[in-house]
Formats: sequence, C-alpha cells, structure tokens
Amino acid sequence: MNIVLDCNVLISALLNDASSSGQALLKAKKADVILISIFTLTELLNVVMRSKFDRYLSKELRLEFIREYESLAVMVQVTHRVNICRDPDDNKYLELALSAKADCIVTGDPDLLVLNPFETIPIISPKEFLEKFN
Repeated sequence: MNIVLDCNVLISALLNDASSSGQALLKAKKADVILISIFTLTELLNVVMRSKFDRYLSKELRLEFIREYESLAVMVQVTHRVNICRDPDDNKYLELALSAKADCIVTGDPDLLVLNPFETIPIISPKEFLEKFN
C-alpha cells in the first residue's frame, strides 16, 4: 500500500510513539510504502525544528527522526497541481497523493479530512488507518 502521512501525524508520532499517529507510522514503516515529496519533506523539517519543540526533544533527535524518515520513504516527483484545500499549504499532500497514485492520505488535519475522498483517494485519520488496514 502506498501512503502519504502528513506533517501533523509525523510530529505526533515523534512526540508520542504510543499515540495512534505513532502506531500508524510504525505500521507504515513495517508494511507500507511511505511517499514523500521535496515539498512535504521541507515542511516536516521546518516544523519539527521550531523552537517550541526544544523542550520536548533535542535538535539532534529531531534531525535523526527526519533522516530516518527520509531514508525509508520513497521520494516522488510531483506532477499534479491542485488548489482546492481551504488551507493552501495542505495542497502539497493532495498533489503528492495524485502524483504517486497513493492508496490513502493519513492526517489529523480537518482541512484535509473534509475532502475525503479526494479523487478516489481516501483521506483518513491515523485511528481509521489502523482500524482499516491492520
């Protein structure tokens, strides 16, 4: 299964690997192909390195998380452009999913969840991902 995990799922997984986001990432690492683009990876790097996370995890641990994530994911060249999400910053996940013919997008973001399904691609929460694909 080819999946797209959005930034909020990854941050939640990093901060709490026992959360549904953490369990979804673990499942995806074991059984699925995780898709990224330069745009989604850049967002992850920018968000995870914000100073507000300094009190939870060292910069070194956060950078290691990103390196590991990048090494296990498949980098996709984005070939589709869309502009339909009410938060334009989230269009990058829809573009990645379309370009890679993803099987689903896993997110906790209401701006993406409201679009479920998008062009036949399910947009589901980490909890739904675990329930449907375990």
